[in-house]
Amino acid sequence: MSAPGPLRVVVCGSTFGQLYLQAFQAGGLPMELVGILAQGSARSQACARRFGVPLFTDPGQLPKETQAACVVVRSGAMGGSGTELAQTLMNRGLHVMQEHPVHYDELVSCLAQAHRCGVVYRVNTFYSSIEPVRDFLKVAAQLLACRQPVYVDAACAIQVAYPLFDILGQMLGQLRPWGLRALPAALDGASVFRSLEGSLAGLPFTLRIQNQVDPGDPDSNMHLLHRITLGTDGGTLTLVDSHGPVVFQPSMYLPVPQREAFDLSGVLPDHLDFASSYMLGSNPVPTFRELFGRIWPAGVQTALCDWHGAISRAEDPRKLGQYHLALCRIWQDATAALGYPDLMRQALPRPLDGAELAARKMAAGGLA
Repeated sequence: MSAPGPLRVVVCGSTFGQLYLQAFQAGGLPMELVGILAQGSARSQACARRFGVPLFTDPGQLPKETQAACVVVRSGAMGGSGTELAQTLMNRGLHVMQEHPVHYDELVSCLAQAHRCGVVYRVNTFYSSIEPVRDFLKVAAQLLACRQPVYVDAACAIQVAYPLFDILGQMLGQLRPWGLRALPAALDGASVFRSLEGSLAGLPFTLRIQNQVDPGDPDSNMHLLHRITLGTDGGTLTLVDSHGPVVFQPSMYLPVPQREAFDLSGVLPDHLDFASSYMLGSNPVPTFRELFGRIWPAGVQTALCDWHGAISRAEDPRKLGQYHLALCRIWQDATAALGYPDLMRQALPRPLDGAELAARKMAAGGLA
């Protein structure tokens, strides 16, 4: 569907969908929000009032001028009806962006549906679009342009394993070939993390996953989101968290003559004057208020603009779809190797301000 002016879009879902609504509210998009499609709960009614748009409870109620939909409803892989809704909307001629994760079989079906209907279908993995991760990917590309990769080490919570593999795939330019096997769990069952090892894009790969879920609040109690280290023959690049910072550590090497005598006088190699770590990235590490109020909605804007460009070019969704099919496969391979998550009833987190920790250190006279 093509028409002059902004692309007219409906957001489906009013939970995580609120980030999409914030992205539209921020302005600057080549798109126009025409309404919210949800089940009519008090939350979705409040969202419609807050963002000043109509609330629809059935796809048949959507205005005829609606051209596209953001489906931010759990997919079948997560026990929801998001994929069925995406296919219904594509059958009505709407372009669709669906929030991750999507099961392999669901993705195959959606790509085929998009081709039949002549629309652009995308899966939004979200985290690869937020600014700190994009900074990391840019630096990784610069590093790989001048040094050889040696290994990849990563860690994440099981809830965000799907986008982890997307970040890794974009970092390396590919996912294949891969091979994963689970390492034995602790005999006493006390492990917080389960470990996988193998290869990714042909490189040695290790992965630790917090394979725990609180069934009463499945999106809480994650000890981390994404932590990634790319090892090269020139040093290691680390994304400490999905929200930064990005740190580069040059390879530590003391030549044999200096190592044997431990004599650092006289003429020395230039690299001994390199800083042992460099903090990289375009912005300071954000506060949580900035994350939820600016960084995350801006990431949605980035994904929406990319999708809009694909629609404008009448791009065949099957081309990018091949990469996402590989992404689904490796995600399913990893989760199958791990087994079912441990179901945990956990206490609420007790966030500690790093500034308070620093003050305590100073009050104690610094580090001994």
